[in-house]
Amino acid sequence: MKKRRGTPEAPSVPPAGQAGQGDLFGGLTQAAAPKAPPSESAPRPSVPVPPAELPDVSSALSALPGAPARPAPARTVLTVGELTQQLKATLEARFPRVMVRGEVSGFRGPNARGHLYFTLKDAEASIDVKMWASQAARLRFHLRDGLAMVVEGSVDVYAPAGRYSLIAFKMEPEGEGALALAFEQLKERLAAEGLIGDKRQRPPRPLPSLPRRIGVVTSRTGAALQDFLRVLHSRHPRLSVLLCDARVQGEGSAEEVARGIERLARTDVDVIVVTRGGGSKEDLWTFNEERVARAIFASPVPVVSAIGHEIDFTIADFVADWRAPTPSAAAERLAPVLQELEYGLATWSVRLRKAAERRVLELRGRLGVLGGRVVDPRRRLTTERLRLADAEEAMTRVMRQVLRQRRDELKTHHEHLQRQRPQARLAEQRTRLAQLSARLKDALRADVATRRARAAQARLRLERVSPMARVAELRARLAEHRTRMVALQKDSLAHAMGHFHRLEGQLDALSPLKVMSRGYAVALRRRDGGVVRSVADVVPGDVLGIRFASAGARTLQACEEIEATVTSVKGPTDC
Repeated sequence: MKKRRGTPEAPSVPPAGQAGQGDLFGGLTQAAAPKAPPSESAPRPSVPVPPAELPDVSSALSALPGAPARPAPARTVLTVGELTQQLKATLEARFPRVMVRGEVSGFRGPNARGHLYFTLKDAEASIDVKMWASQAARLRFHLRDGLAMVVEGSVDVYAPAGRYSLIAFKMEPEGEGALALAFEQLKERLAAEGLIGDKRQRPPRPLPSLPRRIGVVTSRTGAALQDFLRVLHSRHPRLSVLLCDARVQGEGSAEEVARGIERLARTDVDVIVVTRGGGSKEDLWTFNEERVARAIFASPVPVVSAIGHEIDFTIADFVADWRAPTPSAAAERLAPVLQELEYGLATWSVRLRKAAERRVLELRGRLGVLGGRVVDPRRRLTTERLRLADAEEAMTRVMRQVLRQRRDELKTHHEHLQRQRPQARLAEQRTRLAQLSARLKDALRADVATRRARAAQARLRLERVSPMARVAELRARLAEHRTRMVALQKDSLAHAMGHFHRLEGQLDALSPLKVMSRGYAVALRRRDGGVVRSVADVVPGDVLGIRFASAGARTLQACEEIEATVTSVKGPTDC
C-alpha cells in the first residue's frame, strides 16, 4: 500500500536469523533509518553504517516546529573488556550449536594432552577450530590437511586474546562417511606395512583338511555361533570346538576379540575362526579395528574370517588367511562330512589291500625270474681261481725280467764307481781340512792374546782417570748449594709474606665494604645496574637497590639489599 507524501514509513525489521549491526552494537542499520521523500534522490543501497554516523530519530523529532526541546543523551564509552564480554555473550548465545563446512588446514597432530587444533577455511574466510581430547578419542578416522569436513560445534570467544573459535563436538568428512574414511585409511596403512594386499609379507596359509580342534572367537549368545556349530556338527559330530567368548559389538569389543585370538593361539587349536552375524557397518566396525587386524596377522595358526553376510567386507577379511562369506560357509569349509570320510576310508582300504596283493604277486614273479638267472657260486669260484693262477704266472715272468735288468744296471754303476776311486779323494780332502783347522786355531789364539793385552791396558788407563773422586766432590758442592738455596727460599718467602700482609691491610683499609660497614650504603639502578653517584643519575620512578655491608660479607653481591623507588629528586645542597 502506498504512503501519502510527507508521511514517514515504519522502520523495516530485518528477517529472522540475519541480525544486523544494530543487533550487535545496540544501534540502527541503514535499513531501519527513515526513507527520504520521493522528491529526493534515489536511496542508496542498504549498507551497515557505524552508530556515530546514524541520524538520531529523537533529535529529528525535537527539531520539528512546536516540539519541546529534549536534553542530548549521554555518550556511553565501553572498555575493551566490556565490549569483548558483550561480543562473547552475543556470539555464544547466537551460535550455541552450528555446522560449518570447510577444508582442514594447519593440522599438526594432537598435542601432548590429546587436543586437536587446526583451521577450517574456504575461499572467503577461515576460523580456528579446537576439539578436546575426550571428543577426539571418538574419531574413527585420522585428520589431515586438505580434508573437506563438516564440523558441528559452538562458537567460543577467548576474551584475553580477542579471538573467536569453533569448539568442535563432531566431525564428518564431506562426501563420505567417517567410517568409510577410517576404513580406507586403515586399509592403506596396513597395505603399506605389508599386512594385506599384493605386497603382503606373509602369504595366506593353507587351512588343515581335517582339523583336530577348531578355535572360535565370537559371542556365546550370538546366532553366528549357533549356525556355525549346527552346520559343523551336522557334517562332522566328532570335531572338537574351543570357544573364546568375546563381545563382537560396542565399546571395548575390539580388545576382547584381539585377546581371544591371542589366547586361542597359545592353545592346541589347528585353526581359529573369527565370526559374527550380519549387521550395519557400525555393528561390524569391531572387525575394522587395527588391534584386531594385527592380532590376526600375528597369530601362529591360520585364521578364518566369517563376519556378516556375503556382501559385507571388513579389514579382518583382508588380513585373515581365508574369508568365508558366512559362518555356515566357514563350517562347511573346515568340517568334511564324516560319512563321506568313512566311505572314502573304506574305499581306499579295499583299494590299498588289492594293490598290496598285486604288488606281492609281481614281486614273487620277479623273484622267480631272478632266481633262474643266479649261477652256482662254486663254478664261479673255480673260474676265478683259474684266472688268478694265469695272472700270477704272467706277473712272475715280468718280475724276473725286470729284476734281471736292474742287476745289470747295478753292475755297471759299481764298475764306474771303482774307476772314480772316491776313497782316495776323500782322504785328500780330510788332510786338507786338518791343515785348515790347525791354522784357524793358531789365528784364534793369537787374536785372543792381543785382545786380552789391550783390555789390560784399557783397565789401567780407566783406573787412572776414574770419576769417583770427581763425583764425590760434585756431590759435596751440590749439598752446599742445596742448603744455601733452602735458606734463600725461606728468606724470600718470609719477605713476600710480610709484603702480602702489608698489602692486605692497605686493601682492607681501602675496601668499600669497610667503608660501608661504618654506616654507608651503595645505591644501584635496577634498569642497568649502574651505581648512583649523584641526583643526575636517577629520575622519579626509578627502582633502586640499596646494599648494606652485613657481617661477614666478602663481596658486594653478598651484601644485604633493600629496594626503593625514587619519588622525587632535589637539587644539590650542602652536605
